[in-house]
Amino acid sequence: MVMTQRRQTRKARLSAHDWADAALAAIGEGGGLAAVAVEPLAARLGATKGSFYWHFDNREALIEAALARWVEADTEEIIATLETEPDPEKRLRRLLTEVTEPAGTDPLEVSLLASTDHPQVAAALRQVTERRIGYLSGLFTELGLAEDEARRRGLLAYSFYLGHTQLGHAVPSALPSREDFPAYLEAAMDALLPRA
Repeated sequence: MVMTQRRQTRKARLSAHDWADAALAAIGEGGGLAAVAVEPLAARLGATKGSFYWHFDNREALIEAALARWVEADTEEIIATLETEPDPEKRLRRLLTEVTEPAGTDPLEVSLLASTDHPQVAAALRQVTERRIGYLSGLFTELGLAEDEARRRGLLAYSFYLGHTQLGHAVPSALPSREDFPAYLEAAMDALLPRA
């Protein structure tokens, strides 16, 4: 009985994912890459530095793991969810709605975009950008466009997202209100979709 109680009162062991998620949260809260420091993250997690070194050799390894988590959660998981919809136009509309809705911009993405001078961040952003534009281009191909035109529209759709994200961070008042958002989204869709 006493042994069982001791096991229950022990903290659950932190995983490498826990550390990576904490690093991403710190980056997104405005600290940028400078916020990825072992001692503050350990305090945030209620852990010791030893826990960090159990999972990672150094700070750069943690940054690499955090960026991999970001790529998975903010690109691959979103794409996988969208793929349940068979209609490419509905997928595009759903995607643009989710990534631009008035709930606010992703501060993590903005922080990472501001850190392109860091080689690991630059590589992750390149990977994500290529994957996202490729996915969008594929949607336009499914809508019947030739590969060149599909690529141009995929790039245009991604530029719309990035511009929206940057405005939401720098000048949120420039973006449409919740009431005006549907018309804003329709204007974007009209600009992006092929005309019959």
